[in-house]
Amino acid sequence: MNQTAIHLSFANVSKHYAKIRAVDNVTVEINREEFLTLLGASGSGKTTMLMAIAGFTMPDSGEIILDGENITFTPPHRRNIGVVFQNYALFPHMNVFENIAYPLRVRKTLRKAIEGKVQDVLELVRLGGLGDRYPDQLSGGQQQRVALARALVFEPKLLLMDEPLGALDKKLREHMQLEIKRIQKSLKITVIYVTHDQSEALTMSDRIAIMNNGQFEQVGTPEELYRRPANRFVADFIGETCFLKAAVEHIETDYGIARLADSAIKFLMVRPAVVGEEIELMVRPEAVVVSQSIQEGQNVIKGVISEVIYLGECTMCHIRFSDGQVLSMKQQNLQGVQKFKPGDQIEVCWNVFDTRQI
Repeated sequence: MNQTAIHLSFANVSKHYAKIRAVDNVTVEINREEFLTLLGASGSGKTTMLMAIAGFTMPDSGEIILDGENITFTPPHRRNIGVVFQNYALFPHMNVFENIAYPLRVRKTLRKAIEGKVQDVLELVRLGGLGDRYPDQLSGGQQQRVALARALVFEPKLLLMDEPLGALDKKLREHMQLEIKRIQKSLKITVIYVTHDQSEALTMSDRIAIMNNGQFEQVGTPEELYRRPANRFVADFIGETCFLKAAVEHIETDYGIARLADSAIKFLMVRPAVVGEEIELMVRPEAVVVSQSIQEGQNVIKGVISEVIYLGECTMCHIRFSDGQVLSMKQQNLQGVQKFKPGDQIEVCWNVFDTRQI
């Protein structure tokens, strides 16, 4: 990685609370102008890591480097980092303008400069003309924009966001995801974003760091994590995944052949395997389709529909094989698509490159 492109570095950072390893010897480098998401379940360590960057939590060991400067023990107010929390933390007795201006006044910015900076950032977050309103006069989405504007108005080196959209309804949350990404790109600012929502992470991120028990399971682009998960945890955490047990029958250079129920399944090998070994394969439901005819490069298998779930834009069918294992198939609800019911016999297929050893 080009050293001039690195904005923030974590070097062997740990933070323990009694016997709990909140952050456990984490090392990562974050590029300038990158949108990196820390994704994980509650208690995985993502917020502790964010608070260590902000300076609200002191690590037990390791170093945090920002723009080449060791800020591990630098007080929060001297780090020039913007932070947006889930609860927004707006001052109820201050109007929108005063809330946004607060970081500038703390920094003793001239009054004339404050006026211009606040108006500029109000336009940026599309709240122009609302400067005289109070937080309780705003919608949840507007309050979130005020909190974002307050974090950006002093032109921070880095923006940290801790579950900022968690309190919003689904439609507004999806809209704000795109708004935050737009603002990040227009300002060319580095963002570290915390969420437990995989869809949110996939939508917004340049890279995603999946956290589990205080460590990174995998760091990569959304496509890398979805298409090439490093392990079962990542495959299960990102997207919907079917896991199938099969016995290896033959090994080729990059692929193997395994017995699944009554069929021979070709799979992409990602680690050494031996004939006779039981392995686990992953297949994404959207990769599975109804078999029309056997084609080269496809795995084909017969089963029985055990469950049909209507999901609006698509239908999920669960297919039970002769060995009792179940595969999911996701079909778009388009005109003319064949519909199934429990008990139907079915033959399905999917591409070999969508069959990955895990």
